[in-house]
This record gives sequence, C-alpha cells and structure tokens, in this order.
Amino acid sequence: MAIDHKEPEHFEDWVADFQYWDCDLRDYDAADWALENVKQVYQLAADMGGAGYVFTGDHDYEIMSNNTLINVNVMKAAQKYGIERILFTSSACTYPEFKQDTLDAAPLKEEDAYPAGPDSEYGWEKLYAERMYMAFSKATGIPVRIARFHNIYGPEGSWNDGREKLPAAACRKVAEAKLSGNHVVDVWGDGTATRSFCYIDDCLEMLYRLMQSDHDQPLNIGTDTVYSVNGVHLIAAHIAGIQVEMNHIPGPRGVQARNADLTKMREALDYEPKMGFIGGMEKTYNWIENQVKKEIKNEYLQ
Repeated sequence: MAIDHKEPEHFEDWVADFQYWDCDLRDYDAADWALENVKQVYQLAADMGGAGYVFTGDHDYEIMSNNTLINVNVMKAAQKYGIERILFTSSACTYPEFKQDTLDAAPLKEEDAYPAGPDSEYGWEKLYAERMYMAFSKATGIPVRIARFHNIYGPEGSWNDGREKLPAAACRKVAEAKLSGNHVVDVWGDGTATRSFCYIDDCLEMLYRLMQSDHDQPLNIGTDTVYSVNGVHLIAAHIAGIQVEMNHIPGPRGVQARNADLTKMREALDYEPKMGFIGGMEKTYNWIENQVKKEIKNEYLQ
C-alpha cells in the first residue's frame, strides 16, 4: 500500500493488487489512519525537487515546514501503533558544502556529514530529520533505517513540473530539441559540475535490503561513477540521435562535485548496482520523449 498527497500519474507497470490512498501526512489524523494495521513503513514522503526547486531559496520554508510535519506525524503514529520498523529516506544534500567545492572532491563517506554545513535548507532539514529519527528509535525501541539518496532517476518521475532532477531535465530538453528541430539546449552554469546517479530499480533493491539489515546508521544509496552536467546532456543527445549546442546560462547549480563512497553500502547490503548510467538514461530518455510527444499532440489538438 502506498500513501501520497499527489495522485500517481503513471499506472502501466503497477502490479494488479497495488493499493494507493490519497493522504496528506502533514495532518496527524491522516498519518494515524495511514499507519494503523501497518507493520513496516518506508517513509519516502517529502517536499523536494531538483536544483530549480531546492536551490533558488524560494521554497525553503515550505520544504522545511512540510517535511518536519510529515516526519513528526509519522513518528507519532508509528509509536502509537508499535510499528516494527521504519525506513527514512534522507539525501546526499546533507553533506557539507566545503567538502564538495572542487572537481577533485573525494567521494563522500557517511561520517563526512559532520561537522555539518549543507548548501541548502533542504539539506539542513534532512540532516535534522536523520537525528530526529535516531532519537525516536532510541526513545521508543523501534528500529530505524536511514538511506541517503544520491540522485535517483528513471522513467515515470518528475520531468516537466519544476521539480525534475538533472537526468530528467536533460532528457526533456534534448527531446524538445529533437522534436522541434532547434538543437540548442539551455544549461545552468558552465556544466562542469559532477554528480553520480542511481537508477530507480537499483535504489529499490537497496532500500529493501537496508530495511532487512541490521545497519542502524545513515547509509549512502547510489553509485560511484560521476558524470558532468554537460556530459549528461551529451549522453541524452547521443541516445536521441542528434547533436546539440549547449547554451550556458545563469541558474542554480549546487555544489561543484558530489559522489558517493559506497564502502559501507557494499558491506551492509552485499549489493552492487546493476544498471549503468548509459542504460538507465536510455530507458529514461525513451520514456520522456514519449511524454513530450504526447504533450505536443495535446497542445496541437487544443
């Protein structure tokens, strides 16, 4: 069963007995209702998005207040019903900016989160939430697992609502360039910033393994191969079969370099991510190009 306050948009790959309930976890009564008769909770609910949403500063209060309400209500209801175990999804945005300000920055180990210094209020909120869940576990005895996501991507995610992450944004821009015949794409900053990316299927497998494990400290969930912002756009263009000209413009860009040290993940979960970035981008691009085609068709029919 899944709880969300945003109706799912894509149903084609859902299993037949999947249940979805519209539920605003910022309301304690909703959280109380949602967790009754539940044994384990995967707490992925959050107000979040990509650089265009998180790093502008325009949504800081909404992000911090909404996410704090969600997490407090989930914990209160979990304590009431004696939930067996909770998994909380945190973010690589918890890591300090000063450890990510040069292109040769070392891969981030879990202990690098302190001394703290995230580059966004979203990162501060996630770091606080980690501490709150660990304090909750200590006080109640309910086991908590904490996953620090490193750029999860794939089909059926946000791609045109202002919350999309880099892979989806690059795929959308390239698809629009291909279909319009104008092969110029806008890129925020100089495009040299680097990130690692994790395909959704690998992420889900790691979350399940983490939930079953005895690892009770924050754990990196991602891959450890990096690509530049420019490189992500070029990969999308290669998949689309076109050449693009990148128009670098001012815009939010985040830290210069971020990558995950997966030493602890490999030890705790006995897992190696299966999907390479090129393969994952192929699946993501093909899905997003189809969405762009549908959008163009709908606009034409109007």
